[in-house]
Amino acid sequence: MATSGNLLSAEELAALSEGIDDGTIAIDTGFNLTTRVKKHDLASEDSTLGVNTSSLEMINERFVRLFRMGLMDVLRTSPRINPTRAQIVRFGDYLKDMRPPLAVNTIRINPLRGFSLVMIEPTLVFSSLDNFFGGTGSGMPAKQNRRASDKPGDGPANALPPTRMFTATESRVISIILEVFFRALKEAWAPLMVVEFEHVSSEINPQFAQIADENDLVIASRFETESVGGNKGFVDLVYPYAALKPFREMLRNRVQADGSADSDMKWRNDLTKAVGDSMVELQVLLGQVVDDYQRIESLKEGDLLFFKKPELATIYIGDLPAFECQVGMAGPNVAIRIEKSLDPETI
Repeated sequence: MATSGNLLSAEELAALSEGIDDGTIAIDTGFNLTTRVKKHDLASEDSTLGVNTSSLEMINERFVRLFRMGLMDVLRTSPRINPTRAQIVRFGDYLKDMRPPLAVNTIRINPLRGFSLVMIEPTLVFSSLDNFFGGTGSGMPAKQNRRASDKPGDGPANALPPTRMFTATESRVISIILEVFFRALKEAWAPLMVVEFEHVSSEINPQFAQIADENDLVIASRFETESVGGNKGFVDLVYPYAALKPFREMLRNRVQADGSADSDMKWRNDLTKAVGDSMVELQVLLGQVVDDYQRIESLKEGDLLFFKKPELATIYIGDLPAFECQVGMAGPNVAIRIEKSLDPETI
């Protein structure tokens, strides 16, 4: 047998192959032959370890309402915004479909680890700018920026060359959108924990925003936008998977707690506030007489009915006894004074 480098020679490999083929060399020997194995790449991060995207989608739903109202207050634009399902993907796979120019913003979200990404498609920028200056929200870039390959009706983003930088005015609109974005997202995260935002850098090419390695996992949430003028775009929020992983238990427990007593109490309080202004009719029963129908039928004007007046009168709300009260006078008016409340189920 060859010993150089502990490698088999070509003749030895051929003899080994022949022995396996003719059965002279057993191949079913060893330990744990019936054990089932599962392929695992040690260089990859396992996305099954627990970041619950359902909890992120609940945050995103709250965020959408707040973000839309914020844009209306600040930029006078109210695009239709639809959140899509949060997806766990490799960062390289996410970037391969992105084409510049885009408003690519690297941000830090404390206390999450590392950097996150907010990517704004230019359509939202142009429509917001057009709305702000009194337009219809169908803002288009200058005609000289349109490429020869563009078709009529293509959106504003398709009219821009990849190296086209945002103007000072457009950059200011992007900053305003980010401010609204941060406020809305902070409030959306508030039921789970307090987060703070810091803008780190801006780019137009997504390839320069390296918040993670190409093979690292990220969690991408896309918010599809449609302006009043009909132009469609998107805003993406991308978290590194490693940033949310330390908080996976909190995110999972938050989803499980949605049906808990705290949620029920909040629902009950909201319902109480909602019906607080409803009008109800109160009836005061001073007393009652029980008699047979024949005698009641024979009653005529001037007849007297005797009954024992109870110490307290009863207030009925919707045919249900609610309170016991004293009946008296308050100036020229008849008045009642509540003495105690009643539980209809115990009567």
